[in-house]
Amino acid sequence: MATRMVLVPGFWLGAWAWDEVADNLRARGNEVQALTLPGLDPADPDRLSATLAAQAQAIIDAVPAGETAVLVAHSGGAAPAYLATDRAPDRFHRAIYVDSAPIPNGYIIDATRADAGPEWPLPDWPELEAAGNSLVGLDEAALARFRERAVSEPTTIASGPLELSDSPARWSIPTTVICNSITTEEVEKLRDSGQVPAFTELTHLTADYLDLPTGHWPMWSEPNQLADLLHTLTNP
Repeated sequence: MATRMVLVPGFWLGAWAWDEVADNLRARGNEVQALTLPGLDPADPDRLSATLAAQAQAIIDAVPAGETAVLVAHSGGAAPAYLATDRAPDRFHRAIYVDSAPIPNGYIIDATRADAGPEWPLPDWPELEAAGNSLVGLDEAALARFRERAVSEPTTIASGPLELSDSPARWSIPTTVICNSITTEEVEKLRDSGQVPAFTELTHLTADYLDLPTGHWPMWSEPNQLADLLHTLTNP
């Protein structure tokens, strides 16, 4: 029986970012849908008014009513993905976070963007790395494709607070964190310290942690290894 997967990309990216991984997974019999979230379609004239709620609804809508899927979220895509599991926990039987993690209520990805205009273009490479986004494993061709196809992120997404419900249902979804640019040991320390808000939500979940050492964009630097992990996790 095919496993249904919904792949959510991070900031500045559309469904295209998952092409290699998605093709690999489909070749193994999985049913895969990669998403371009609201706000990231350059042809949409209203894209800069997108919200995290609208993105979460698009994720929910990707799963037919009465069915379930594995939800895979990369980087900034973790915010709307986790919101989707909060609003429709019955649609997802597993959640996998790639170099990211489920984030807590009220969390803002980058509050400094609120006064920086309506959109956030892809930064230059040194700025991106200085913010903690490792480019390890990306060759010049990958970087050029990233630069060419990147779509500026709406400020409404980058600086909007995540608004979760009080329901604990989302915590019961089996969860895996695939650690790329930081190790599982580092993630567990950040989780347990309680001092880094981006990781505190993990204290509510029984999550597995797996290492896939590479940079922040493993779908390009290690697409086959990432696909192997996703397939193995969802087809035991």
